[in-house]
Amino acid sequence: MLPAEAVADGLPGVTWDPRSGCWRAPPWRYRELAERTSNALVDTTALPGPVPALRPYQETAVSAWDGAGRRGIVVMPTGAGKTRTALAAIASSGLSALCLVPTRVQVAQWRQALAPLGPIGQLADGVRDVQRITVATVASARVHAHHLGHRFALLVVDECHHFGGVDETLELYAAPARLGLTATPPEDAAALDRLRPVLGPVVFRVGIDALGGTWLADFDLVQLPLDLEPAELDAYRAEMARFKSAYAAWWRATVDRSWAAWVRDASRDEVGRAAMVAWRRARERVRWPSVKDRALAALLETHRSARTLVFTEDNAVAYAIARSHLIAPITCDVPRAERDRLLSAFAGGSLHALVSSRVLNEGVDVPTAEVAVLTGGAAGSREYVQRVGRVLRPSPGKRALVVELVVRDTFEVRRSAVNRSRLAAS
Repeated sequence: MLPAEAVADGLPGVTWDPRSGCWRAPPWRYRELAERTSNALVDTTALPGPVPALRPYQETAVSAWDGAGRRGIVVMPTGAGKTRTALAAIASSGLSALCLVPTRVQVAQWRQALAPLGPIGQLADGVRDVQRITVATVASARVHAHHLGHRFALLVVDECHHFGGVDETLELYAAPARLGLTATPPEDAAALDRLRPVLGPVVFRVGIDALGGTWLADFDLVQLPLDLEPAELDAYRAEMARFKSAYAAWWRATVDRSWAAWVRDASRDEVGRAAMVAWRRARERVRWPSVKDRALAALLETHRSARTLVFTEDNAVAYAIARSHLIAPITCDVPRAERDRLLSAFAGGSLHALVSSRVLNEGVDVPTAEVAVLTGGAAGSREYVQRVGRVLRPSPGKRALVVELVVRDTFEVRRSAVNRSRLAAS
């Protein structure tokens, strides 16, 4: 418990809790408090381990993080070795570490990668094995924070862009050292600002262009423009016109012009609800028209000997493709054991194509993939970059191919341009 003069001293985050009759501060403020008081909560004893051989940019990333006081975010493309970089940071610092990952699949991958550092604990899948270095899903870390919040000196957060919204998990741990990893940091400045207090600023960034051809595979990005049938295009234009008319009127009449505000306001009257129905129908017409199905069939035939990943906007399209083209689907509905079997078959070459909506976006290694087909739709820039990254893991003689299906005269044209600009900046 902090002394009563804590507030007078201006200690960060300290407030009086009348329920317990004492001063309190959120765990994530521990480092600042420890630097200004004699309170010691977290054991920061360093036990350095074997540091793996690193690529030059990985060494620079670890040095940048260390030089920033061991707090910060490292941005690297998919396939550039973020996990190995984290391994080096843990080993060189010698600190006890809790590694947070979004999914159970990633728990197994991280435990295998960290094995050179000794026994690796796990908090996931009903397993509660806490070691000096432990890997946990975010959900499990949140559940156990009340008794593990002080146990680790370093918090490693994979895919840390997920925390740009509202999530208290990182605030519940007192770890003074923190390392965030991502291929796609939030584009929104406000989201980055929310990450800064709990992880630190971006301390290192390297993009696809800097690594392509050396540490990542060279690749060709091809946009395949497609045309709706005349009747389909007329229907699309009519529905978009209905939506735009209502949206423009709302825009002129309101101050809070966010999309969330539009959705809220549109739900309150008949015109707004009709506009949203028209908007959804228009996007539905572009999501998986027959012209995209025919284009995919031609691509699968042309690249039938290559290992191909097909990415869709949602599970419904993934299953439609699976039925039409006899491709194994990997979705959130497929049990983990079945996913593992399909990925092993893909890696071994007995399966040459997989289709997925979002499961393969991040955290799953598919190093043998050579071709990615992005079926378009409303996928955002983050998903776009992640999906391109799935085929960039290098191998001798490999030149990857990314094909993007885009319907002309629809919103997909602008969405594609935005996504490509984000990829160029990655």
